[in-house]
Amino acid sequence: MKRALGLALALMVATGSAAGQKSAKPAAAPGAIVLRGGRILTVSHGVIENGAVVMENGKITAVGAAGSVAVPKGAQIVDVRGMTVYPGLIDSESRLGLTEISAEQMTNDYIEPSDEIFPHLHVWEAFHAESQLIPVTRVNGITNAIVAAGETDTLPGQSSFIQLEGQSAKDMLLVRDIALPLNFTGEQRRNDSWEKAKFPFTRMGVAAQLRQAFIDARDYQQKWADYEKKKAEPQKEEKNKDDKKDEKKGPPTPPKRDLKLEALVPYLDGKKPIVLAAEEPGDIETALELAKEFNLRVILNHVEHANKLLDMIAASKLPVIIGPIYARPKEGERYDSVYRMPAELQKRGVKLAFASYDAHQSRNLPYAAGYAVAFGLPYDEALKAITLNAAEIWGLGDQLGSLDVGKTANVVVATGDPLDPKTDVKQVYIQGRAVSMETRQTRLRDQYMK
Repeated sequence: MKRALGLALALMVATGSAAGQKSAKPAAAPGAIVLRGGRILTVSHGVIENGAVVMENGKITAVGAAGSVAVPKGAQIVDVRGMTVYPGLIDSESRLGLTEISAEQMTNDYIEPSDEIFPHLHVWEAFHAESQLIPVTRVNGITNAIVAAGETDTLPGQSSFIQLEGQSAKDMLLVRDIALPLNFTGEQRRNDSWEKAKFPFTRMGVAAQLRQAFIDARDYQQKWADYEKKKAEPQKEEKNKDDKKDEKKGPPTPPKRDLKLEALVPYLDGKKPIVLAAEEPGDIETALELAKEFNLRVILNHVEHANKLLDMIAASKLPVIIGPIYARPKEGERYDSVYRMPAELQKRGVKLAFASYDAHQSRNLPYAAGYAVAFGLPYDEALKAITLNAAEIWGLGDQLGSLDVGKTANVVVATGDPLDPKTDVKQVYIQGRAVSMETRQTRLRDQYMK
């Protein structure tokens, strides 16, 4: 059976996928593919033993017991008996496409050091679709990721949501500006020497800087609203030919565009989320007060040392991105306080997602969730944290994160538990297409095995 599966998967790679990332997207929409006989982890409605998943034109069109799912005419049937099938995983913060070799500055494009407040920077303008790290991540079952700028700046630029397959950046960037990171940690600044210090250097400095930026953005928004209102008035005045005083005024002058303030307006209006990174209790309390002051829509990030504030975080009803889970405890914390944080938050009803915060380690995302299981997080909740929860937190829960009819056909076929490092991913489908499982590492392996 294993041989038959291997042949079937090899056939899929040869016919349904491309030889490399650049040719991974066929010109025509893929036909129907049926994955039949495997253990299906739907995430949203339990596990189906001996199940089937039908993918047509990039969407999931049927999920159920193998004997009950109708096979479309002309469909490619793939025998996945003995395999586990689950939805593509989502990394809720990565540096994919922004860095290649950490030690080589010319390949690092995720920190703009010229200012602290840069909401008008767009990650998608730096995203490198040909990064060798993307196929490496993809073959471990990660199909989507948030790409965010580095955490050194207070407002480092807007993040993008990508899929890890496509001929170009245009194909891969699903949502160009999906959220704005707000880094309230300040730790890097406080760790610098006084000689290197730059504003803001303290927690109160960060708060003051952000408060001024949001106030300025509100004023800017009001100026444009006043301008638009005045611009509409001349039409009314034309009807009043006797009002010579108004005729002399002429059309109003628009305010000078300020891209920095303009970029903040959708976040002040709650149309997009702020991803608020605050590690320590003092940071979290101050940052949340600031968010409340300006009625910001918030996703909490980097809360691994917030044991004293668990109930407060739960009461806020905010979703939380966890990580890095392998962080060492701070002075006075239990040795396992960081590892147990996901379980403690989940007990209190907090919606969780996991992130790698890295480009090279994004492929290890499922193992962070697995580590949390070892420290009390229920298995189903850990799987949701890298699938459905992540999709819902980013406003894409109707498209991704579970094996449900109508969702995008991002599907993974593997030898076992997705959270187990021993599991071998055999095939990844993105938008219903079997993508290449070749990476730079497999090419090097094949070269030196000759």
